[in-house]
Amino acid sequence: MARPAKVTIHPSFAVGDISPRLFGAFLEPIGTRVNGTMYNPKHPDADEQGFRRDVIRALQDSGLRNVRLPGGNFISCWDWKDSIGPKEQRRKHLDLAWNQYYTNEIGHDEYLQWSEKIGFEPMYTINLGTGDINDAMKIIEYTNHEGGTYWSDLRRKNGHEKPYGIKIWYLGNEMDGPWQITSWEKDPKGYGILAHEVSKAMKFTDGSIETVVCISSSPFLAHYPQWDLEVLEQCYETVDYISLHHYHSAPEGDVGALLAGSAYYEDYIRTEIALCDFVKTKLRSTKTMMISFDEWNLSFRKPAENVPFGRNGILSPDEFYRYPDGSTFKYHDPDSWDWQIDRGNTLIAALTEASVLMLFLRYADRIRIGCMSSGLFNLAANDRLHVWKNASYYPLKQMIDYAKGISLLPQVECDTYDVPGYVITEMNQYDTKYGVGYLEAAAAVDGDDLTVFVLNRDWNDSAALTLDLEGFEGYEPVGATELCSDDIYAGNTYENQENVVPQKLDASFENGILTATLRKLSFNTFRFRKK
Repeated sequence: MARPAKVTIHPSFAVGDISPRLFGAFLEPIGTRVNGTMYNPKHPDADEQGFRRDVIRALQDSGLRNVRLPGGNFISCWDWKDSIGPKEQRRKHLDLAWNQYYTNEIGHDEYLQWSEKIGFEPMYTINLGTGDINDAMKIIEYTNHEGGTYWSDLRRKNGHEKPYGIKIWYLGNEMDGPWQITSWEKDPKGYGILAHEVSKAMKFTDGSIETVVCISSSPFLAHYPQWDLEVLEQCYETVDYISLHHYHSAPEGDVGALLAGSAYYEDYIRTEIALCDFVKTKLRSTKTMMISFDEWNLSFRKPAENVPFGRNGILSPDEFYRYPDGSTFKYHDPDSWDWQIDRGNTLIAALTEASVLMLFLRYADRIRIGCMSSGLFNLAANDRLHVWKNASYYPLKQMIDYAKGISLLPQVECDTYDVPGYVITEMNQYDTKYGVGYLEAAAAVDGDDLTVFVLNRDWNDSAALTLDLEGFEGYEPVGATELCSDDIYAGNTYENQENVVPQKLDASFENGILTATLRKLSFNTFRFRKK
């Protein structure tokens, strides 16, 4: 029997305007993400630079607006200067983050030119691991200055006459992570001062840019959130965003724990908002800090054996400092397709990602940038030769298309469930989460268009939904879809691209009230337009 549930949407429940950067993606040269997906000169549809045209077309059609690149942990020992100019003169290096050889065939200019071909906004991460303030000043001069200096003229000599005009710059990546090359985990004040000075220097070079500072890269680390506080006290006035990363895990097969991921994400977000507002008050600042949630995803993981609960991120250095012998470094041939790590090609992945996308929408007044780690693969699922739409394509695409204008905060009345605390690793440990709603919702109004997103997390029962829109006088339904399957591990392939796709959802609408039955484990989209 369907569980009763009610969602109320009203124009007065406005959260704030929705940033066009909220539903973006993240790119790092891991495995086939660059060598194979982005770049393969042997592909039958490769262009003159070796970029795959089939991937470019798919991303153009998706409407993707922004991507953070080119890393990731990779960035902390990458020297961008070795990746520009004639390819035969570029230096090959070991990538210590991912134990691979990086040839620099795809370098600084190629990342940005690929962005131009697709039409999305690139948001650039600089190296503040082995890099320094001089590297930061040089890269922004090369990238954004019109000409008349050594670095800007070198860009023109290398074939790009006009500046790239990059607006968003990330001041390093996960700088508190002990896995990072030149980690600042033991010196948050030092990193905060460095970020402050680098941000100043970059803005002196180009006053139109905005900068993003790293705070704790995981809420599981022992120094969280003190590390964040000490960083922000040094650079609050010169940066514009804080960078959040989170990868939620649940024991294999525990659907309730996986789908509760957004509740754990919300704890992290609320803590960081409170921390930023505390620093704002402490410094007597008039600026409100915004959030860039620029790496995130969710997945099942096999829990480690014999791990005690309650370590709270306090780990032996041996957990992070694992020194490989030289034989473990590998070259990834773009045409061999030897390492594909992206996920998203199942219904359960699509539902969990939809949940976090809705969370970001509900915090649109503070989260201004979002970059899904598997976003590029979700919008252009691919193998060595083909491109198709996987299950996770649809929630992300619907957010890109319909989550515009003003975010509205739904009022949700539904049954709840609890998630007992659990351990994945010594670092990844989750406290008990009480009162997780079986239903989750988000909404956006854009002029005369209203869209309501509703996720039914219930893995046992359907939901008898009452959607109250009485505050939207004159609005009528124009479409309703559901994304679901009897098999939560169902997905799409190149040969079977219609296995998991949105289907029409029957609903009744009268006097501002919509009623519908939401299937268990389903993502549902309702669209309305004012007559």
